[in-house]
Amino acid sequence: MNFRKKNGILFVAPVRFLYRRGAEETRKGQIYMNKSVFIAEKPSVAQEFAKALKVKTTRHDGYLESENTIVTWCVGHLVTMSYPEVYDIKYKRWTLETLPFLPGEFKYEVIPSVKKQFEIVKGLLNRPDVDTIYVCTDSGREGEYIYRLVAQMAGVRGKKEKRVWIDSQTEEEIIRGIKEAKDLSAYDNLSASAYLRAKEDYLMGINFSRILTLRYGNSVSNYLGNKYQVISVGRVMTCVLGMVVRREREIREFVKTPFYRVLGKFLLEGRTFDGEWRAVEGSRYFQSPDLYKENGFKDRNRAEELKGILERESAVSMTNELSGSNGMAQQTAPVHQAVLEKIEKKKEKKNPPLLYNLAELQNDCSRMFKISPDETLRVVQELYEKKLVTYPRTDARVLSTAVAKEISRNLKGLTRYQMAAPFAQEILEAGSFQGIEKTRYVNDKQITDHYAIIPTGQGLQNLGRLPQISQKVYQVIVRRFLSVFYPAAVYQKVSLVSAVGKEKLFSSFKVLVEEGYLKVANVPSGKKEEDAKNAEEKTDDIQCDAAFLACLQKLKKGAILPVDGYEIKEGETSPPKRYNSGTMILAMENAGQLIEDEELRAQIKGSGIGTSATRAEILKKLVNIKYISLNKKTQVITPTQLGEMIYEVVNASIRALLNPELTASWEKGLNYVAEGSITSREYMDKLEHFIRVKVGGVLQVNYQAALRSRYDSIAGNYRKGGK
Repeated sequence: MNFRKKNGILFVAPVRFLYRRGAEETRKGQIYMNKSVFIAEKPSVAQEFAKALKVKTTRHDGYLESENTIVTWCVGHLVTMSYPEVYDIKYKRWTLETLPFLPGEFKYEVIPSVKKQFEIVKGLLNRPDVDTIYVCTDSGREGEYIYRLVAQMAGVRGKKEKRVWIDSQTEEEIIRGIKEAKDLSAYDNLSASAYLRAKEDYLMGINFSRILTLRYGNSVSNYLGNKYQVISVGRVMTCVLGMVVRREREIREFVKTPFYRVLGKFLLEGRTFDGEWRAVEGSRYFQSPDLYKENGFKDRNRAEELKGILERESAVSMTNELSGSNGMAQQTAPVHQAVLEKIEKKKEKKNPPLLYNLAELQNDCSRMFKISPDETLRVVQELYEKKLVTYPRTDARVLSTAVAKEISRNLKGLTRYQMAAPFAQEILEAGSFQGIEKTRYVNDKQITDHYAIIPTGQGLQNLGRLPQISQKVYQVIVRRFLSVFYPAAVYQKVSLVSAVGKEKLFSSFKVLVEEGYLKVANVPSGKKEEDAKNAEEKTDDIQCDAAFLACLQKLKKGAILPVDGYEIKEGETSPPKRYNSGTMILAMENAGQLIEDEELRAQIKGSGIGTSATRAEILKKLVNIKYISLNKKTQVITPTQLGEMIYEVVNASIRALLNPELTASWEKGLNYVAEGSITSREYMDKLEHFIRVKVGGVLQVNYQAALRSRYDSIAGNYRKGGK
């Protein structure tokens, strides 16, 4: 990096690092023995590196030191981007004349609250006896950015810099990461994307928040009776707000539509089961405009008409001789029958799901334990730091080939975990872990920075000291991991098509015949959680036991099935579900499309908004600034009145910020920079053009009058108690 200082502020322009190599160096006639500095992201991680290095260290203020080794740490970010007024005092006052704000060079400064630690780190990195710096910050874009900013502000020159890239904090993984550490320059593209991400958030936040506040802040605050209202806008945050508001409006505007289904009550071996009528080809109602889908009617009268037809066409007379004292009684009882036109028997397999990435884990923890994505991230980060699981901020749901070949280590470790011991032992004895690299659970092409979250099999001595929620989350991760070494669950399905004249009634049955991975995957949870999960996975299949399934399998085509009458079942259409914190994370991961099918999610991987590391924090910020509400008991998300008003302001002035696909494209552009597909300059040119155009558009038009009517419309939804 090329550095210039002016008035205490650092200007930076990227250049190639120059390394000075050698066993020792001489300065001012003194000879210094080479030392290595290991710099971690936080003190707890630094301690783990010190333990793994097995060096006898002396504790100093802000670092540990031995004869040849120094271990120090950041405390998260030590350096940040300077406020606009640092560039010029005129920017301290928010005015339209100072927009857009697009500096040619960016300024950075040490965060005052951590200045002491920065000075310690700066001194260590520049010590003359230090030859090599091992960068041990988190292995990801943000961790890269944390160190690069420190090195930039510390003016590091002439040192060998090595990047330690690890997937867990086990001793073996730390040692491997150090041995295989690459020159820091190998990560220059990742660093460039990190700088750009920060610049993008900084420029969009400053320019769009200032111009919309200046244009419309008073209209919002006056309407709500507040003294002053800043309109906070962010690249990802505003897009997420838009998703929440649009979903809430879909629910409000939804009109329930009743529909009527006709069911036959079939009898078999003393049991009853339903057969659902459908307007398939050949039916007198096929493609009728009166239909709701193919299995019901919009009007009850039409359902009554069909019911009458079925009753007439399936009716038969049965004469029963009733022997009484006078021997004369005789009674004719009407019954109904249908002909079994088709029977289909097949086995259906359900494979173990892919391993957890952070988004999937956050979704499941929201559903099962009612905790927020932010809380899930905090818990899994702690599990990572206690060596229990691998790196949590990952988008991948598969393992790498290299890890798959050594996976028996993880399994052997889990034999010491009571819940997992019998399963891990069974997997090891059966050898079912062998060949895992040939399955869909291993794919190097689907991994960018880190593989899926899995248990390391280590650190179990720490588990009992963690809170109950942490232990529950760990168990969920372990069960998902063990599942992939078990075969698919197998269901026996029997489908019946029964005919009454031209009309057909359908029944489908399903029973679990081989438990497979389900014996380890099922996480004990409360009835409400299980009911919710079952509702999500609802199918038309009738669950039955093995004995009844055996009766069904004996049936033959052409068999006569008794029908104990017909009934009309009324239903109504349902509005879309509100997002909860977990489904919102999945929606963000998939560019606003709430896709629950994991195969489909995998197909559009890479087009999400935000990153696995930032999504939870974005939701938390929206709650903190009172744009959305998060119900802590249910984790359901709804907009606030203020949030909807801000949505209207953005929708009228910079609508593109509400577009998930556009926001995802920015994120994809950052990935292209990290891959080296496009340059930083190309990305910045596009970003600056976007900001100029959008700021210019807001300056040209004023929507205050039109927005007033929109505020009135919104207010009607919040008068009774508000949200």
